[in-house]
Amino acid sequence: MITFREALAELSQHKLRTLLTLLGMIFGVGAVIAMLNIGKGAEQEALRMIETMGLNNLIVSSRVPAKDELYEQRKQSAGLSLRDGEATLATLPFIRTFSAQKTVDTYTLLSAHGKSDAAAIGVNPGYFTLSPYRLDAGRLLSAEDESSLAQVAVLGEEVAKQLFPAENPIGGRVKINHLWFEVVGVLDSPFIEDTEFEGVRLGADKDQIFIPFATAMQRFTHAMLAPEVSEIKFQLVTDTDANQAARAIAHLLERRHNGVQDYTLVVPAALMAQKMETQTIFNIVMSCVAGISLLVGGIGIMNIMLATVLERTREIGLMRAVGATQKDIRNQYLVESFTIAILGGLIGVLFGLILSEIIALYAGWAIAWSLRAILLSFTVCALIGLLFGVYPAIKASKLNPIDALQSD
Repeated sequence: MITFREALAELSQHKLRTLLTLLGMIFGVGAVIAMLNIGKGAEQEALRMIETMGLNNLIVSSRVPAKDELYEQRKQSAGLSLRDGEATLATLPFIRTFSAQKTVDTYTLLSAHGKSDAAAIGVNPGYFTLSPYRLDAGRLLSAEDESSLAQVAVLGEEVAKQLFPAENPIGGRVKINHLWFEVVGVLDSPFIEDTEFEGVRLGADKDQIFIPFATAMQRFTHAMLAPEVSEIKFQLVTDTDANQAARAIAHLLERRHNGVQDYTLVVPAALMAQKMETQTIFNIVMSCVAGISLLVGGIGIMNIMLATVLERTREIGLMRAVGATQKDIRNQYLVESFTIAILGGLIGVLFGLILSEIIALYAGWAIAWSLRAILLSFTVCALIGLLFGVYPAIKASKLNPIDALQSD
């Protein structure tokens, strides 16, 4: 029986023709691997971004309309408030806890070592339990800080670098507008590439400075008719349906705000599902397009094997004359076509990995190595090579030995 080494030796006699046949398989396998790697990378990046919002959280943000509309809205609703969070927690059993934040109109933020354009945010102690950000140094804000209107602050990662570039921030003092605050903690923010996901801003915590919510409300002035709370984040009980919870919260807030839509409701779990659905469609479409290259490569294999049958007709007749069976002839051509596919698949895997890195480098897209993509594309390539080699192999095996010997 013919071996792969003998098949390679036979194919090497027509190097250019074999190379042109391999290109279809190489590009097909490479394209499939690159597309699936990019798709997997996009899924992982989306999951990381969603985790910054909290997959089990619901976010309600104040919506500030134009001034004329704002006056009309305030006749019906005072805007998002801390009482909205308290009422929701007390009314809906699937709400585990909530946090509130108030954005301070920050025009000055500096220390003895630097300054920053970051915003100061007033948050209640529960804010950090609903956030994936870890404490890098010091401590977080406490209930005592809240009740005593303490002038203490926790810095985001980037703010700490800007205000204290070569100093330990803990114990240092920062000036927010007209007041001085003592730094008691620094956050370690998770690294994410994008600043927005489906229209929702992400990763802002590393560019902010956090102070007690009560301090922000009592020590700073705020715009007239501004809502008490800029954002409320609700944490759901485990296994709660996020969409149903969102509808319940929306219904409650609608009643409390007299039907005024002065807030927006974001469901991270729904955003994740939407992103995954879109990504799945993208993966299917791009894999189908890339798969066409594999089919074209399979047709190329069939063409070269049919051409080989015509060129080696006398050789086939001679082999039959010295005792080779139809099965031997058929196996010979199947091994040769399978060898082309295997060789094209191996080179295609290498090409796909290199192509993934090039796309990630120049397009700035996230990629992740997918063993499933490599095995899938290589297996399909091998099967296509085998299937498209069946017809030429059968045709060669059924040649009449006498007619084959007499052919020119």
